[in-house]
Amino acid sequence: QVQLVESGGGLVQAGGSLKLSCAASGSTNSIEAMAWYRQAPGQQRELVAIITSGGMTNYADSVKGRFTISRDNAKNTVYLQMNSLKPEDTAVYYCNAKRLYNQRIDDVWGQGTQVTVSS
Repeated sequence: QVQLVESGGGLVQAGGSLKLSCAASGSTNSIEAMAWYRQAPGQQRELVAIITSGGMTNYADSVKGRFTISRDNAKNTVYLQMNSLKPEDTAVYYCNAKRLYNQRIDDVWGQGTQVTVSS
């Protein structure tokens, strides 16, 4: 089992910054990659950024150059540094772990943290 606990959401003005954190616990050695997703009201959940156990990263086009995903393996924690925030970044942000279990990848989700960007 893997558990994820997020922190760092809040209200910020457009152009501001926030840093989200996600601490993983449990069978963390089974995690192949960690990611951040977001879901705005009335919209589907979308991938924001992902980082593999080897440190490779990928970003949604809408956040490239503004958001940075990183991880601290010693703390089993992944971060999302969000700069130059825009009102359209407003959403619930979910931490995600892709866990290798029985030769398949399972998704584990955090509880979500609200990010609100005012114009």
